[in-house]
Amino acid sequence: MMNERRAAAIFKAFCDENRIRIIKSLRSGEKCACKLLEEINVTQPTLSHHMKILCDAEIVAGRKEGKWTYYSISEKGVKQAKECLEQLTTLDIEYKNKSCCEK
Repeated sequence: MMNERRAAAIFKAFCDENRIRIIKSLRSGEKCACKLLEEINVTQPTLSHHMKILCDAEIVAGRKEGKWTYYSISEKGVKQAKECLEQLTTLDIEYKNKSCCEK
């Protein structure tokens, strides 16, 4: 089971409209930060803030090439996010048919 801190980081990555726009933009493939700036229409510091959250959650991976950073969706991170959601929302069979007040 994933720990609560990791789960919170994953869900934080998905709880902002700009980060959702970034993820949607990256669905078409790897993009340079300068291209994301144009598409998302935010300032460079704001984009950096969002990319840090996405990268910390491992939903997005960044790679440096010269002075530019290129971002892409991380298949491993997305798989972990899906597993996290499934773990958190799957009923525990042991307690499924018991009332919360039963002993």
